[in-house]
Amino acid sequence: MSIKIITQNRKARHDYHILDTWEAGIVLRGTEVKSLRAGKANLKDSHARVERGEVVLYKFHISAYEKGSIYNHPPLRPRKLLLHKKEIRRLQRKVEEKGLTLIPLKVYFKDGKAKVEIALARGKKFYDKRTDIAKRDAEREVERTLRQRR
Repeated sequence: MSIKIITQNRKARHDYHILDTWEAGIVLRGTEVKSLRAGKANLKDSHARVERGEVVLYKFHISAYEKGSIYNHPPLRPRKLLLHKKEIRRLQRKVEEKGLTLIPLKVYFKDGKAKVEIALARGKKFYDKRTDIAKRDAEREVERTLRQRR
């Protein structure tokens, strides 16, 4: 099983508390696949919603393929995610709770197929972000002192 990561949403773990994750397939057109293979994708500001029994990914930017001519795709078109019906129903129930949202964490190729890792997340408050930064700095300082003692 080979996995090649295309892009990651680095700000997601900083801005959200990640509660649960799912792997979903993504419906793409031919030039979108070629652009993804070239690494021309951006997950910044993207999110997913459950609509009419389907999960749809919004604001996921895949750049136009350079050699695509008239067959190129719109870069920001909504893209359908492929999940089992049971998973979609469970997601819909959880998203209806106050403050929960679906965000993509990373896009990758797994055995030749494009996959998206989506997460059920709750937005962090400013003070949560600040405490996370303080913890990370403290851990870094401890590591630094341990390295110096050796």
